[in-house]
Amino acid sequence: MSAKRYGYLAVLLVPALPPISAWLGLISGQADAFAWFPLGFLFVLLPIADYLVGRDPANPQDDATAQQLENEVGYRILTLACVPIFLALLAWSGWWFVHADFNAAGKFGWLISQGVIGGVMAINIAHELIHKGGRVEPLAGGLLLASVCYGTFKVEHLRGHHVHVSTPADASSARLGQNVYGFVMQSVPRNFANAWRMEAERLARRGLRWWHWRNELCWWSALSLLICGMFGLWLGAAGVGYFLAQSLGAFVSLEIINYIEHYGLERREIAPGRFERTTHLHSWNSNYLLTNLMLFQLQRHSDHHENARRRYQALRHYDASPQLPGGYAAMFALALLPPLWFAVVNPRVPKQAE
Repeated sequence: MSAKRYGYLAVLLVPALPPISAWLGLISGQADAFAWFPLGFLFVLLPIADYLVGRDPANPQDDATAQQLENEVGYRILTLACVPIFLALLAWSGWWFVHADFNAAGKFGWLISQGVIGGVMAINIAHELIHKGGRVEPLAGGLLLASVCYGTFKVEHLRGHHVHVSTPADASSARLGQNVYGFVMQSVPRNFANAWRMEAERLARRGLRWWHWRNELCWWSALSLLICGMFGLWLGAAGVGYFLAQSLGAFVSLEIINYIEHYGLERREIAPGRFERTTHLHSWNSNYLLTNLMLFQLQRHSDHHENARRRYQALRHYDASPQLPGGYAAMFALALLPPLWFAVVNPRVPKQAE
């Protein structure tokens, strides 16, 4: 585990991609082409490297080792350090977007690249943070989510997705045969509406209106508007467009990952409206080392759903879980081609889900 401890620093390659892209564009005179470089790195070079490096079957040796890992503060510091790193990148990237000599294709490539990076650096890291106790980590996670206009994820993911995962009630669990485009068009508005409904119901149980100041979604929405307004004051209308476009890219990327994580898997209904307990059999597992390091072991998603509070460094691999044939970077690209996705993944869906 000692070598793997430092391997998680690979996440810092992700926010380095836009500055590298800008530098390559400057020295080559091909700024528009290199605006797409982060996507080429993440969805071409990374999957190739993933397959070359291979899988990581190592688990904590026992419960004592796992608890020791949980207690090591360095892992916590790394996720929290990613918050100012991403916010600094968000600001610099917006400035570069406005001032770089991009044509329309270059601008589009830059926005998509920044959006995907936001999915990794903002939403994925926020996902790790909001699952933890105390006040600092959930607040840091909420700040990251507000920076991509997806504060609703903090409520819906914890109170909705983790309760209803792999059932028809979950907007973040794709059905067998559903393509990724239809899934995203359904999941984004449903998850948004579910979050506001659940927060309104929580307040109603206390005799409060949905617009009460205790509604955390009002605060996260206000923070998103504040950040958007700051970009507008600083960079004008182009800054506002950049902020909104990268937010869209980030949460669409997140929903594509949701599609990958639970596609075609179902929990058995044991009574009308009641389903079996969530286990490591109800999420797809992917054990490719490089993408696991860069995503804080999000790909050990099976264990995460069985033990939602477990910290990333202590997550386990289960051979019995449904196994994806590649890391999330490869599967993300594959999902965008539904016929290929169905041909590769459908035969791997456990029979009980068909």
